[in-house]
Amino acid sequence: MLTGVAWAVLLLSLWIWGRDGHVPGTVSGPTTGDVAAVGRPLGVPLPPSRTPLDSPPEAGTPQRIELPSLGIEAPVVARGLDAAGAVDPPPYATPGTVGWYGAGVRPGAEGAAILVGHVDTKTEPAVFYGLSSAKPGEKVRVARADGRTAEFTIDDVQVVDRDRFDAKKVYGAHEKSRAELRLITCGGTFDRAEQAYTANVVVSAYLTDVS
Repeated sequence: MLTGVAWAVLLLSLWIWGRDGHVPGTVSGPTTGDVAAVGRPLGVPLPPSRTPLDSPPEAGTPQRIELPSLGIEAPVVARGLDAAGAVDPPPYATPGTVGWYGAGVRPGAEGAAILVGHVDTKTEPAVFYGLSSAKPGEKVRVARADGRTAEFTIDDVQVVDRDRFDAKKVYGAHEKSRAELRLITCGGTFDRAEQAYTANVVVSAYLTDVS
């Protein structure tokens, strides 16, 4: 297994993104050219979005994430930013853990919540190893501290080139007044000279149910 995660491209540019996770003018359609669209084929029926959850901030803290179609079940821990201003992922010693940007949007609230995970370590696949095979229409469930589970439906899967990473398009909400989710890991190929992957896999989803 190749090591390294292109976290440098996950610079949040918080002054652009904004605390509510919405960027005016951000569109939901797939970007062409520097972004390879993996999913969102025409004709895939998608359910309507659900009204975002309104609850005290601490109640929305994510505890676990499930992607049944990919066999992913993992704990979620809050993470901050590292010295370079990127989302600080969980340690390599816990490759099965997903990191949530704790100063941002909570899953289920209005805006785009950011969850990141390693694709691999030096010796084994990590929690988001199969993320690039996710498809529109598949479900993502996030268990929250308030006992509720927010269910999201995937509507877009893209591979974003590291050199053309656009924080506004990746981190910004695709539709205003909607609760969205971003799952991000490494993609492309491993650049041995840079000791980093050449791209990021970005899975976008939106809130469709709560249990």
